[in-house]
Amino acid sequence: MRTSENETQSAIAPKILVLGATGPTGRHIVGRALSRGYDVTVLVRSPEKAPDLKGAKLVIGDAQDEKLLRRAIRGRDAVISALGTPASPFREVTVLSTATRALVKSMQAEQVSRLVSITGIGAGDSNGHGGFLFDRLIFPLLLRKVYEDKNRQEALIKNSGLDWTIVRPSILNNKPGGKVIRTLTDLTDFHGGEIARQDVASFVLDQVVGDAWVHRVPLITW
Repeated sequence: MRTSENETQSAIAPKILVLGATGPTGRHIVGRALSRGYDVTVLVRSPEKAPDLKGAKLVIGDAQDEKLLRRAIRGRDAVISALGTPASPFREVTVLSTATRALVKSMQAEQVSRLVSITGIGAGDSNGHGGFLFDRLIFPLLLRKVYEDKNRQEALIKNSGLDWTIVRPSILNNKPGGKVIRTLTDLTDFHGGEIARQDVASFVLDQVVGDAWVHRVPLITW
């Protein structure tokens, strides 16, 4: 009997969990994953926040809840973290590192090793490479505390023992995707740059089935 292409895709489609699925980039990740035939589970705070994520299995709850995470991760092949948090000029931010700590423990317990996590330009050694407006105004006035927590988040991932990839997009926009994506690790002459959320979603999903960037931290941009 001949197997159709769709049946073959379905048979080998990865089973993924997406955190941050109701965010602007997370929605693109879920939509594109479903269009590729992936088996997608999403962890969301409430079903009311996910009316457009049809086709994905919903797990309702808090991404900082380790017990819930273990249930959501069980049987998955990989986890994508697109967790974000609003700008916080004055208040300390801990949600990203707290959720990531719970995620790492849950993945270790459930023996799921593949993690692809999005942080952003400004984290780690990409600090100071966002261009004049971002580096001199937006980052210090609005995002410094967020990025302090992103740095803690990245450290937890790097020390997790998992098969991780940390993706740092340049400045995100909502333009149509489809442009050539540049992947950078040497940022010596790089300042600024932008990339569509759609292209970030495509790159992140490619990492679920590829190992070129395992244990590496690419900055992606147009």
